[in-house]
Amino acid sequence: MIDTFNRTGPLMDAASYPQWAQQLIRDCAESKRRVVEHEIYKRMRDNTIHPKTMRMYLIGGWPVVEQFSLYMGRNLGKTRYGRRLGEDMARRWLIRNIRVELNHADYWVHWAKAHGVSLEDMIKQDIPAEFQALNDWCWHTCATDSLEVSMAATNYAIEGAVGEWSAVVCSTSVYEESFPEEGRKRAMKWLKMHAQYDDEHPWEALEIICTLVGLNPAEEELAALRKAVCKSYDYKYLFLQACLQYEKTFVAQERRELVEAG
Repeated sequence: MIDTFNRTGPLMDAASYPQWAQQLIRDCAESKRRVVEHEIYKRMRDNTIHPKTMRMYLIGGWPVVEQFSLYMGRNLGKTRYGRRLGEDMARRWLIRNIRVELNHADYWVHWAKAHGVSLEDMIKQDIPAEFQALNDWCWHTCATDSLEVSMAATNYAIEGAVGEWSAVVCSTSVYEESFPEEGRKRAMKWLKMHAQYDDEHPWEALEIICTLVGLNPAEEELAALRKAVCKSYDYKYLFLQACLQYEKTFVAQERRELVEAG
């Protein structure tokens, strides 16, 4: 039996992929759900998120956005032309999409600016260490894991979750309409791009991963893929929880100050 994977069905249909990949999606579904259905994104959608929490979110999220193209560059360095079909696919895809990710950093800066967060604020990263764990994990997997595992952690897991939570935020016009009309389009561009058409990227990454791994990967390789995907979701969840904890801390402090002042 030939172990080569060649997709014949629709790109964005899980049934188009090997059974092991379909099981991977199921195994990681709960970790993903905790991220895309998180309270932070519901508050963002409804424009009820505290301004200080939003500020912390934008500053803490900046390293992953700004360095995502660098993760991809590290993965690109693992490829060699003509060695494997999957590597040739990854090489072309990574080169094409690195440029796209560079533009995304610009759009994040515009989004942050609409909330009064400057580029200098984001570069300074004057925030607790727990907000930087996701970026550290992305660098770790891209530096130490195989091409298929590190692409699963970054281009499949992180980009896939981004597309879904961005769609949640953009599912109503409430958040968009909270910005002044003259700067609204610029402020929303990062979210709109990911919510509307960036959702093909994780499926394209999955196709590359399946081509690299084949139809019958070893259990050890499956475990590494599953662990990497879930870790990316879990580190993102911890980041979101840190935002909520930060909010609880400063809200409690504000209340104490009001009581003392009264």
